[in-house]
Amino acid sequence: MNLYLVRHGEAAASWGEHHDPGLSALGHKQASQASDQLLTVLTGGTRLYSSPLARAQETAQPLASALEQAPLIDDRIREVPSPVSMAQRQDWLRAFMKQRWSQQPQSLLAWRLSALDLMQEQASDAVFFTHFLVINAIVGAVLSEQATLHFWPDNGSITHLRLEGDSLELVALGQSMKTVVN
Repeated sequence: MNLYLVRHGEAAASWGEHHDPGLSALGHKQASQASDQLLTVLTGGTRLYSSPLARAQETAQPLASALEQAPLIDDRIREVPSPVSMAQRQDWLRAFMKQRWSQQPQSLLAWRLSALDLMQEQASDAVFFTHFLVINAIVGAVLSEQATLHFWPDNGSITHLRLEGDSLELVALGQSMKTVVN
């Protein structure tokens, strides 16, 4: 099965400015471009999933409309939970991205495992509208890497995985970012 991880389009605000921003004008354009790209490769029966956060749901909207299918909202592909206040979030995020999974508390290991479980539960092709660090957590696990940060997926980029039995493999990383993490 083909699994596509779509990083949300550019958010209208950064992590430190708003707890759940929607998309900027550019983010809406990126969402449409991702939808157009996916429509060229998807087959019938593809399931759509979205993080509950606004920027992911808004990114899913063009493809959901084209396929006449509402995405399933799933907390397991929500952005990494930060154990600090919003004011401290960006500093925490910068530090987290320099660390290894072996340095993380059980709560973050469980978050990563739950995202992987969702990937491995699939019985058909699926598209997941999600976040920078979710994609990194999944790709890192697939590649058996310990770094929390493997690559910098751009807004609206599509990372392609393949699920064969219970084994996930990386087919292609999404385009690397030229923007800030939002």
